[in-house]
Amino acid sequence: MTNISQEEISKLLEPSLGAWEMPQEFEMLRDTIRRFMQQEVKPLEDRLPHDAYTLEPEPLKKLQKKARDVGLWCFETPAEYGGAGLNLLGQCIAAEEAAKCKMGAYIAGCGAFGFDPPNVIWKGTKAQIEKYGIANVNSGEKAFVAISEASGGSDPSRSIQAKAVLKGDRYVLNGTKIWISGAGQAKWGIVFALTGEEKGRGAITSFIISTDRPGISLKPIPVIRSYSPYEVHFDNYEIPVEDRLGGEGQGFALAEDWLLHGRVPYAAATLGIAEAALELAIEWAKQRKVFGSLLAEKQAIQWMIADSAIELRAAKLVVYQAAWNADLNKNIKVDASVAKVFGTETAGRIVDRCMQIFGGLGVSQEMPLERWYREMRIKRIGEGPSEVHRMVISRDLLGSNRTRG
Repeated sequence: MTNISQEEISKLLEPSLGAWEMPQEFEMLRDTIRRFMQQEVKPLEDRLPHDAYTLEPEPLKKLQKKARDVGLWCFETPAEYGGAGLNLLGQCIAAEEAAKCKMGAYIAGCGAFGFDPPNVIWKGTKAQIEKYGIANVNSGEKAFVAISEASGGSDPSRSIQAKAVLKGDRYVLNGTKIWISGAGQAKWGIVFALTGEEKGRGAITSFIISTDRPGISLKPIPVIRSYSPYEVHFDNYEIPVEDRLGGEGQGFALAEDWLLHGRVPYAAATLGIAEAALELAIEWAKQRKVFGSLLAEKQAIQWMIADSAIELRAAKLVVYQAAWNADLNKNIKVDASVAKVFGTETAGRIVDRCMQIFGGLGVSQEMPLERWYREMRIKRIGEGPSEVHRMVISRDLLGSNRTRG
């Protein structure tokens, strides 16, 4: 047994100078986006109907030019392809701040910062990157990813039934995808389908598809938000071989990478909305008088605000830790699930409390809270429901065999 001196023990107990601290450049990024949102985005959004999910084309183009001129453009896209090239922690900071507007849960910054193409496009051929990825960054328009099907969106390795059959120099795709956000506003997207006779992850292949070819139909699915997802149906839809992304059977690995890293800024965005809601509630409590005194003087209100601040701080650290680990090239499968569950569920609770603090005004369309409340509810399902992520976490802790049955 190795002897440790008292002096060595004392050093171990000293506060570490390497404790967590947000990098200064990301503090500056946060401040820059926050100012842009307040000065440029909010005045335009305030003119729109309560449930609007897009700006008019001309104001949007002007807004996007302003954002691009100051370097706030396509945060996830590598700099070599025209984006900001932020790492995952940077993307989380950007997602938090860009979500702080009425439509921010699904349209970050009202579209001011462009729409990153799905990051898997950067693993394509040079021709694919130029035709789809770089062109998308230059235009600032949307693209979509189609994985989920009616047979079960949370387990793509076993639920995908859409099938692409190679015939000559093209694949013929048949099947239906559902809950596909952005499909109705996009010119292209990436779809995952079976190739070959077998099923499972080794039989899944990814393809780039265009929405202007025959054989594809899109139908909006009404939900509790105004920005509807789509059902995307393929009927003998032909895909040139050169639009296959990666090799046959490599699609699941691409999908998993896209989903895994996307969950962390997804959670961060919900916390940005929760923070905005809490700021509104605090300001309201300081000025609203009821029963002879300010709301801020009521213990019930004080505790609601305190609980929200505590949970928000904890959830942010969970998200930042997941992003930090990803940027260190660590496996974040469990980290991402923890961040997704804790982030989205915490955000939902905070928005709910803030509505309660506002009373009747909180559920009116004079405030963004009732819209955020509806959209936060979807966040617990999107990118994998909370229950599935709890399975991921428990299987890591207990071993996969103990959680079956």
